[in-house]
Amino acid sequence: MSEYLLGLDAGNTVIKAVIFDRDGNEIAAAAEEGHSRMPCPGHVERGLDELWTNARRVIRMCIERAGIRAEEIIAVGCAGHGNGLYALDRDGHPLLAIQSLDTRAAGLVEEWQAQGVGDRTYPIGQQRPWPSQTPTLLAWLKRHRQETFARIGTVFLCKDFIVNRLTGVSVSDVSDMTGCGLLDVANRRYDRKLMEAYGLGECLAMLPRLIESSDIAGHVTEDAAAQTGLAVGTPVVGGLFDVVASAVGSGVTRTGAASIIAGTWSINQVIIDAPHLAGPVFMSSTFDRERYMAIESSATSAANLEWLVRELFPEAPDGRSPFDVCGDLVAAIEPAADDPLYHPFLYGAQQDGNARAGFYGVAGWHSKGHLVRAVFEGVAFGHRQHVETMRRAGAVFNEAVLSGGGSRSLIWPQIFADVLGVPVSIARSRETGALGAAITAGTGAGVFADFAEGAASMVRMERHYVPNAAMEGHYARRYALYRDIAEALAPIWRRLASARTQATGVAA
Repeated sequence: MSEYLLGLDAGNTVIKAVIFDRDGNEIAAAAEEGHSRMPCPGHVERGLDELWTNARRVIRMCIERAGIRAEEIIAVGCAGHGNGLYALDRDGHPLLAIQSLDTRAAGLVEEWQAQGVGDRTYPIGQQRPWPSQTPTLLAWLKRHRQETFARIGTVFLCKDFIVNRLTGVSVSDVSDMTGCGLLDVANRRYDRKLMEAYGLGECLAMLPRLIESSDIAGHVTEDAAAQTGLAVGTPVVGGLFDVVASAVGSGVTRTGAASIIAGTWSINQVIIDAPHLAGPVFMSSTFDRERYMAIESSATSAANLEWLVRELFPEAPDGRSPFDVCGDLVAAIEPAADDPLYHPFLYGAQQDGNARAGFYGVAGWHSKGHLVRAVFEGVAFGHRQHVETMRRAGAVFNEAVLSGGGSRSLIWPQIFADVLGVPVSIARSRETGALGAAITAGTGAGVFADFAEGAASMVRMERHYVPNAAMEGHYARRYALYRDIAEALAPIWRRLASARTQATGVAA
């Protein structure tokens, strides 16, 4: 009897393949890092041929490392980063991939804000336009890259491209399509009025067939089997928006449960029964066939630490991980009221696409450790800002599961617990996105009745952190400074964006 499930997790940078048994044990894993292209300031793209090359390579390596027969894999599930824009041409060939770190459309978003476009999109899609959002990028292409726009045959998301290469089928699932603002959330379907609000009424034909996350999208083709090592005919499910997959893979499946993801993006999400809260949030996605996920997010999380490591820690001593070195530096710092502050806006802020990252209050007595701690705190403050928005909208939760790269640190989760003011748990599996995709595959193949049953079988908790009451006032004061500095700098950020446009001739 087949005993294994294959989960794929395709992020903005790395694609992973992990084989799990039915108890959630990781049998084997493989990962491959891709390359982003930045042809202009604010533009972040990738090559689709490279993405598929990396996907098929990690699948094959994973099967080989597991030492199992491909026929023993019950089903395949794929999670992928949301938003951005992945497109095939009219013949089904790879055309373009824009990642969710892209800010080229910031100027268009400002224009739409002045026109009240968000007032028309939010009641239907539960989102207002923002720079990396799929329909916003499509509208930008329509205006600024007309030749490319005219060649588009299918618009979908990162994981949909991989599913397409595996099965030959062009589909997307409801979690990803609600997450990128392209669905009538309450009715889980495409909507002409929504598309017209974006100025994309003629683009409905570009959107793929819509299925639920655990529906079987198709089966591995002979060509894909030859390239990946998978068995011909292996079922492939529709898959998940990666933030929802990570929630499932960290055991967050009950209504009112919260998932915090410190990855490339700051993801803060709570499962709700109805598609609408009492107030606005950044976006809503579906969770399973009946419930929804309220989401507050921005590209302001652990990508900041990755940048810091790349620029300041090119080599760690004695072969140690530079991330471990950073953790040790932070642990050695005694927090003080006048420590430096950091804004995690390397790729803009949700509230302001022109926002920039920066250190503030650095003095001659501060060390590299103070700067790293400022990054740890600044990322947590960004998460807190999102959490406060969700609570104002009516989302209620009193604990959270933390996942993503930030959860691997032994220091950072305590800062999250202190800054957010709730207990934080860490799941045993570090690959929660791939595990969530595997649980979804198992649900689609009939191994599990639903996500909750799959998570109960495959997810275990490893660590728990309780807020330190003595730090509550310290972080409240520093968070207020963090907010005040951002508000004061907004006009400067606009001037920087304007200067960039004038210098390059490329819209910000």
